[in-house]
Amino acid sequence: METRLGGDKAKVITENLPFQGAIHTDTVGFAGGLWLLWNLNRVEITNLTSTEQKIHVLVKVRSSNLNWVFTAVYASPRHRERCLLWNNLSTVANTHNLPWVITGDFNELLSNEKKFGGRPISMSRAISFKECLDVCNMADLGFQGPRFTWTNKNDINTLIQERLDRFFANPD
Repeated sequence: METRLGGDKAKVITENLPFQGAIHTDTVGFAGGLWLLWNLNRVEITNLTSTEQKIHVLVKVRSSNLNWVFTAVYASPRHRERCLLWNNLSTVANTHNLPWVITGDFNELLSNEKKFGGRPISMSRAISFKECLDVCNMADLGFQGPRFTWTNKNDINTLIQERLDRFFANPD
């Protein structure tokens, strides 16, 4: 999850939570700061790579022989840096043939239906995001709950709401 906390503050908090394993990323200014927490008796986690925008791990489920790849994302608010993330995810897709889940705040929309208010989405940015998902062979897992996951919290005249948080998985 995006915590907006990194470094020593993140470690102090997660040491007091009921998880034995933790990976933290740094914040991007006042945003970002991913934490991945797990119970060692349930899963074995191998950290493949971590950056400000992602935590990429191999998950081995202890109660079975199931192995899968998990990527937690906080995509940068800056488009140029998001493009680096899309390129990185596309590269990762060619390095394994395991089940793969990618989840998080992508800071990008695929269609105007995922937005209320403000300017229309950039189609070129949406296409770039969609191409990454296609290369990674990802399908949206859907959701239950509120239609939008982010709001600027303004009054109705200037209100903007967007669905930035998503879960994707490959068919495996």
